[in-house]
This record gives sequence, C-alpha cells and structure tokens, in this order.
Amino acid sequence: MQLTKYAHSCLRVEHDGGVLVIDPGVFSDPAALDGADAVLITHEHPDHLDAAAITRQLDRRPFTLHGPSSLSAALGDAAETLQPVRAGESFTAAGVAIRAYGGRHAVIHPDIPVVENIGYLINDVVYHPGDSLVVPDLPVDTLFAPIHAPWNKFSEVLDFIRAVAPRRAYALHDALLNDNGYAVLDRQYSALSRTDYRRLEPGTRVDA
Repeated sequence: MQLTKYAHSCLRVEHDGGVLVIDPGVFSDPAALDGADAVLITHEHPDHLDAAAITRQLDRRPFTLHGPSSLSAALGDAAETLQPVRAGESFTAAGVAIRAYGGRHAVIHPDIPVVENIGYLINDVVYHPGDSLVVPDLPVDTLFAPIHAPWNKFSEVLDFIRAVAPRRAYALHDALLNDNGYAVLDRQYSALSRTDYRRLEPGTRVDA
C-alpha cells in the first residue's frame, strides 16, 4: 500500500489500483478525493467530513461512502450513498480489508454531546482511530495518532501510542498547531513514544 498524508486527519491509501480516502475534512485539500473508489469517515465533525467536497466528487465520479449512521444529517443529499458502519464490523472498501473499532468520540466536555466515531484498521496494517484513543485488539504496524485536539492531552496520547505499540507512528489531527507546537510535540513524542514517531508534511507519501 502507498499512503499519502494530507492536512489534519486526511489519509489517502492506494492499493492494487484502488484508492481509499479517510476523513477528507475542511482543513485538507479536496484533491485528496480525486479518483477515490471508496471514502471512510470516522465521524461527523467538519474537520473530518467536508460534505460539500464529498458531494462535488460524487457528482464527478461515484464511490462508496462508509461511516457511522449519524453522518446522514451532515451529508445532506450525499447521505443516500452512505453505507453505515458499526464497531466490530469488517468489510471491504476499494479492494482493501477494513476492521471497525470504537463507536464513540472522545469526550470534549460534559456539556458537549458525544457523537459516534469509528476507527479503521486498514488491511490489518494501518490504524486510523479518528477522534478516539481506542486500542485495537490486533497488532498494528503503522499508527496515525491524533496528537493534538480539544479533547486530548499529551499523556493520554502518549499512553495510547505505547498501548498500541506500533512499529511506527505518524502524527494525525495536527492542523490547529503552529510551528511552536509542532516543535514541542514532535520532540516529546519522539523521545517518549517508544516507537519510530514522525510528523509528515501534507502531501508526503510513504509505503505500508
């Protein structure tokens, strides 16, 4: 598989001629969706779901859309394309095997409703947890870890990375940081995560 990291939480996976895109949100480049055969959405928040970009791409080229059933309201007319996913299910998207984990977004604050969130283990190799710190029950080679958000703190994410114990970890969910924040967190995660931790610039491609 070839992975392309786009801004914030967007990831593009290319495998055996198929193109799978995860969490194309409003902070990421809509070009991530070009040629997509399937799209996985972890949850309904706009930094993970750009409904307008999804609709425009569907008008150009049909693809399958997978995610929690609560996405329907946010998707508008594109909701008819949604194939609902629940935690514990396995399915195939763009020719790639997918396992679904979690079920709920991490708590931001007790006054803010908790929405559905699905993490995706891709081909039993790459794990994208969305906005949760749910540890899958299978070994993970490549973890994309949400390093910064209103709902998390450094110690929680560090313990999550250690619990997953991947061969390597890449930064995810980082669009709200500036260069100062990148420098601090990159240094801390690199020193303490007990794995090969890196932050990829948007557009960087790696093999998995």
